[in-house]
Amino acid sequence: MKKRCKIGRILVYVLLIIAFVVSVFPFYWMIVGMTNSAVDVVKGKMTFGNQLFTNLHTLFTSFNMTEILLNSLKISGLTVIGTLIVASMAAYGFEMYPSASRETAYGLLLLSMMVPFAALMIPLFRLIVKFGLLNQHISLILIWVGSVFIIFFFRQSLKTFPKEIIQAARVDGSGEFRTFFFIVIPSIKSTYAAAAIYSFMLSWNAYLWPLIVIQTDDKQTVTLLISSMSSAYFPEYGVIMTAIVIATLPMVLIFFGLQKHFVQGMLGSIKQ
Repeated sequence: MKKRCKIGRILVYVLLIIAFVVSVFPFYWMIVGMTNSAVDVVKGKMTFGNQLFTNLHTLFTSFNMTEILLNSLKISGLTVIGTLIVASMAAYGFEMYPSASRETAYGLLLLSMMVPFAALMIPLFRLIVKFGLLNQHISLILIWVGSVFIIFFFRQSLKTFPKEIIQAARVDGSGEFRTFFFIVIPSIKSTYAAAAIYSFMLSWNAYLWPLIVIQTDDKQTVTLLISSMSSAYFPEYGVIMTAIVIATLPMVLIFFGLQKHFVQGMLGSIKQ
């Protein structure tokens, strides 16, 4: 019996090691690729090279990388702020204000998640053109601010929030906005952190909608730049790998910076 348990444990560790290698290898190849030339990357060189500074110089001199990074940061940052405000207040309204049609409206809202984005692109594009928002960053931000999933995520967290606290605040004369901003928000900080990470990644990695709406180079995002670099006649794979690593860094920093709160938020924990 002990022998079987030992064999089973060995198999578990072997599977975990394989999963680790499969998960980490793309990142290793990406980092190695940014230090090599395009020829070395095509050859499949798996060791570090000496072309890192050359690739960085080419990236920042051949492309307006700084401005494009600022574009992506601005879009993603404003998207996160807008999403957290709109989604949390909508979830608060759905959860704290009972009515006869509340669940019907909420159910219809959830059903909208089943509609694929490809089916919405043409109506959304015509709407953006009608309001004169084509080739504007606001057209990217507005699409993601009203995220139904994040509204659902916040409401699930608020379901475990003690309603007695809200009632006591109302009895003491606290207004709804004061109650929301000074009582509810500090109590679900972990949920906000998890929603912020999800919203940032969704906006930062967006490709299809920016490809349709953004039509000039000065408004480009990082994903569009990497796509245009990859479609060149002679792709500079070392430079492309460098751009990918730089584009990955903000997400890595935000995730590891908010990792503790992210896990708590996904578990729905609330600070009492």
